[in-house]
Amino acid sequence: MYRVWNFLTNYSLLLILGTITALIWANMDVIAPVAGNPHYWADTYHSFVEFKIWDHAPIGHMHDGHRTLTLHYLINDVLMALFFAIAAKEVWEALILKNGSLRGKKAATPLFATAGGMFGPIAVYLGMAYFVFGSETYDAVQNGWAIPTATDIAFSYLVGRIVFGAGHPAVRFLLLLAIADDAAGLIILAIFYPSGELAPEWLLLSLGAAIAVYVLFNWLPRHLDRGNKARPISSFVRTKLHFFPYFVAGCASWYGFMVSGLHPALGLLPIVVTIPHADRAFGIFSDAEKYLTDLLNQIEHALKTPVEIILFFFGLLNAGVQLSAIGDATWLVLAGLIIGKPLGILAFGWFAAVPLRLGMPEGMRIIDLVVVGCVAAIGFTVSLFIATVAFEGGPVQDAAKMGALFSFAAAIISIIAGKVCRVQKQNG
Repeated sequence: MYRVWNFLTNYSLLLILGTITALIWANMDVIAPVAGNPHYWADTYHSFVEFKIWDHAPIGHMHDGHRTLTLHYLINDVLMALFFAIAAKEVWEALILKNGSLRGKKAATPLFATAGGMFGPIAVYLGMAYFVFGSETYDAVQNGWAIPTATDIAFSYLVGRIVFGAGHPAVRFLLLLAIADDAAGLIILAIFYPSGELAPEWLLLSLGAAIAVYVLFNWLPRHLDRGNKARPISSFVRTKLHFFPYFVAGCASWYGFMVSGLHPALGLLPIVVTIPHADRAFGIFSDAEKYLTDLLNQIEHALKTPVEIILFFFGLLNAGVQLSAIGDATWLVLAGLIIGKPLGILAFGWFAAVPLRLGMPEGMRIIDLVVVGCVAAIGFTVSLFIATVAFEGGPVQDAAKMGALFSFAAAIISIIAGKVCRVQKQNG
């Protein structure tokens, strides 16, 4: 397996740093109370999160007939589009390229396991909400059903590497599952969590931008260069224009998503699929990809450092919940991840491997699916993101965020499960 350790470590550490900073800041009223104002630190945190950058702006939250650009909107709705673009790039390559991890029969069992890893958490979340906590709680939390479906691709890889060892086939299985989970999560966000009243006609702007940039700057240069080994037009576009046309198209597509009512953080997805790409995949965030000269990989590597910084601010602006916010939604999200995810992955993975005879990767046992399910139960980044769009700001949203944060407990559970299931680490 190609090394992905450095990028994912940096990605994770900055995100963790932002998250810890937010938690400390939001709970400073308990740690270091200010006389005369028992909510001083919490108020300063929320003032920071909702800091107005530009009132009556062309982009931002719609309020009283005009848009306001806040720091929270800038990070969650504008800049997080870059994070989802990188995730979409990996999904796209896994689907279409030679040796892509989601192509052919080898992807069948992981895809079944992914489905189980989504249906299991949903069933546990909604089932417990209704039958354990009652109809009143169910009504309050039902819109958060998608929160426990997420798998944090970076943290799950890091924990999987610790539990299985870098050379174990279960680590690649886990990455395939996480990629497919990301793809499903993007679809869920687009369909079930619009950011406002839907105006689907504005998606024509996104579609038009994608078609135009593909035809003019991808297909047409290659068409005009047919039979010419020097490929002068394609070379001019690649060296002189570089990614500028795709930047312009991305801005147009993002704006179309924003005005259409779909979540604007997904606004770059139509453009990702139009960018010239390599002819084979080397694996998610692979170090080997830095040697590729295709524009899609160049853009990804140019975005990695900015995205690491963006994720720091994402953690800082979204994880600042008070520990007293723990509530019913906390336990529902946590149960969906810790219980529903492993059970779903085991059940659907077993069904694919045994009754359907799709098999397991060589060197991987059915019992390993239990451990994979525990590792995949770390929701964090995407779970946190879905919590912010599933609920309005308030006690339920804060409680759901705590559930996403507590999903780190899955790391400890995974290590224990690895011991119980007698996982043989492979560090080759």
